[in-house]
Amino acid sequence: MFNFLKKLIGKGDAEDNSKKKNPAKPKPNLIKKQSVTSLEKKPSIKKSASTLKNKTNTSKPKKEKQSIQTRPTSKEEKKKTGFFSFTEKIKQGLKKTREKLDIDLTSLFSSKTIDESFFEELEMILLSADVGYSATQQIISNLRTQTKKEKLSEPNELKNLLKKQLTEILRRIESPLIEIKQKPFIILVVGVNGSGKTTSIGKLTKLLLDEGKTVLIAAGDTFRAAATEQLNVWGDRNKVTVISQQTGDPSAVIFDAIQSAKAKNIDIVIADTAGRLPTQQHLIDELAKIKRVIQKHDENAPHETLLVLDANTGQNALNQIKTFNQAVPLSGLIMTKLDGTAKGGIAAAIAQENPLPLRFIGVGEQIDDLKIFTAEDYVEGLLDD
Repeated sequence: MFNFLKKLIGKGDAEDNSKKKNPAKPKPNLIKKQSVTSLEKKPSIKKSASTLKNKTNTSKPKKEKQSIQTRPTSKEEKKKTGFFSFTEKIKQGLKKTREKLDIDLTSLFSSKTIDESFFEELEMILLSADVGYSATQQIISNLRTQTKKEKLSEPNELKNLLKKQLTEILRRIESPLIEIKQKPFIILVVGVNGSGKTTSIGKLTKLLLDEGKTVLIAAGDTFRAAATEQLNVWGDRNKVTVISQQTGDPSAVIFDAIQSAKAKNIDIVIADTAGRLPTQQHLIDELAKIKRVIQKHDENAPHETLLVLDANTGQNALNQIKTFNQAVPLSGLIMTKLDGTAKGGIAAAIAQENPLPLRFIGVGEQIDDLKIFTAEDYVEGLLDD
């Protein structure tokens, strides 16, 4: 009997030792490396973040260096059962756009000659994917030049050149999220009704929590009762406080939230605002008022103003950028619902005509489906090899 118990205890110890030798790998950093140092001093970080930090310290030095990235690469992050790697998840999100482009481009690149009709057809394909007139003209012009310079004769040789052209254009709007220096760091989120603003706030909260930051949400959309209810649901899921009022001035709600964040030593305040159309001037004007109220706490706030765009709107996204930028200067964009549209080329149109940093892209409905935008991964998602 005692021998039997010794065997059971010995088996348990072996399993524990095996787990200690193979600690969980830390998640890649979302925010620049400089912003992490202030986090390590905070006792208020969640237990999960503390546990992750302890596990990271047990890793070998080489592996720890590899994990400190602003984003994972396809080689470093392998596909796991039931989950997609960073690049593969973006590919899944851009599936509809890619499938449409593949059908048209496969037929075009299998043609026998590179002539004027070839470039005209390629132009129509890019326009149909909402790449935009200006960006399309630049791509076609550069491809013509490269064809003559390198004396290309096979259409299939142009596919890699097309990917390079798109990547170069999209790099204009590739930028890290934020470098948090102030506290509380105030993020103002704006956009039209139905753009996915509330959902994006919930997913952004999750991303920041995963970085070990503390977050508070201000339910500044007091015009729509459902918006507050939705934010409260996201607050429960993320286990963060949501400051709201049943009725009241949006500026007052956001003001109270900032005061609460200061009192509780919270790192980040994410402030929601009412969805509005560019034609609703009274609501657009209210954004300017919200900004003035926020600046009573910090003259440099809001530190980040993000416009949420629905990819399905296509070229109308350019008009939204211009209108909202007049009310409150925008510092970045979130593009949502890319998984539900074949117009994923709109990112290139934005990069060409109004190059605001595209901070995040929404590629699905799950809580972790808000991804950092990178030009290379985005083009890989649009065009297969």
